[in-house]
Amino acid sequence: MNGYATTWGVLQTAILQVPSVKVDVRTLTFVGSLALACAVSFGMLANRLMRMFGARYTCLVAVVLFSAGPILSSFTLHNIGGLFCTSGALVGLGSSILYTAGNSLPVQWFSSKLGTANGLVKAGGGVGATVLPIAAQGLIDAIGLPWTLRTFGFLILATGAPCALLLNERASLGSAARLDWSLLKSIPFLSLCLAGAVSTFALFVPPFFIPLFASSLGLSPSTGAGLVAGFGLSTTVGRMLSGVACDQIGALNTLAITMLTIAASMLAIWPVSSSLAPLVVFAAINGAANGSFFVAMPTAMAALARPGRATAAMSLATSFWSPGYLLGAPIAGILISATGAAGSSRIEPYRLAIFYAGGVSTAGLAFVFVTRVKVDAKVLKKL
Repeated sequence: MNGYATTWGVLQTAILQVPSVKVDVRTLTFVGSLALACAVSFGMLANRLMRMFGARYTCLVAVVLFSAGPILSSFTLHNIGGLFCTSGALVGLGSSILYTAGNSLPVQWFSSKLGTANGLVKAGGGVGATVLPIAAQGLIDAIGLPWTLRTFGFLILATGAPCALLLNERASLGSAARLDWSLLKSIPFLSLCLAGAVSTFALFVPPFFIPLFASSLGLSPSTGAGLVAGFGLSTTVGRMLSGVACDQIGALNTLAITMLTIAASMLAIWPVSSSLAPLVVFAAINGAANGSFFVAMPTAMAALARPGRATAAMSLATSFWSPGYLLGAPIAGILISATGAAGSSRIEPYRLAIFYAGGVSTAGLAFVFVTRVKVDAKVLKKL
């Protein structure tokens, strides 16, 4: 799931280079962002399905839906509406169930080491985000874009179905997965929800646009794919280190450091990355912090929730992410189109989109700070 989302930047760049495809980067970015938005929008539905049918069989159906997305997309490359339905809605619905299961199952099995458990589970997504961008570009060069998408679809089914059948719940979700709107009456929890809502506008801007950014600087498509792969590898490291950090210094402290790193890398490094070396540094630092976010945030949500209500709290909080997932990268695409950056060989036209991403990351950091202070104003305390 994470691998395919990260690879969308490579696929998007390849689609734009097909002469018969008449679509601009703004519209095409919405396809990938629709899948991301669906992945968090249907979390409540996913919880209900898992209560009814169990995580194992619900996730098996999710794998089938997810794999059908890229396979059907290979036949609709010249139809933007078809891409919205396949690479957007189908991939998003399957991802939503898998993402919800990935967040809820570790909570059933771990308590004191939940951060480490979440880090290990989410590290799998970092592996996919490392391998698939390079694999995608290699397959595109070797067999073309349509067969690349079909290959991805069949691989998702072949690897995902056995994994789904191995899932095991400690207990039925039951009422623990039912939404508890009263959680929003807590200022710390509400601030954390708002932090996620704002931060998600920026998270997928780098992987979506690094290939296009690299291409504008005269770097080859394989270099762009390699940069996204490096970004993905860094997310793996960030996820694992973040899990350990959550257990050692607290999830809220880890999340604050994560958001500070994301904002600083976007505002201080990316705007001056006019050559390969600083771009590599940016991909590594931002990627590590990006991966850390997806471990520290759900661990912090679980810590703030009432006992036995962690699953419901995470579903409620992640539903706030839908606008950012849907609109975050497309807004950057609109800014890139407005400044003519996609057709430029200079870094300056990209800076408007870069500063937009850095700005919303800084706003997300502010909400995390409010949460941290409301829970306990002592800076050095483990929280």
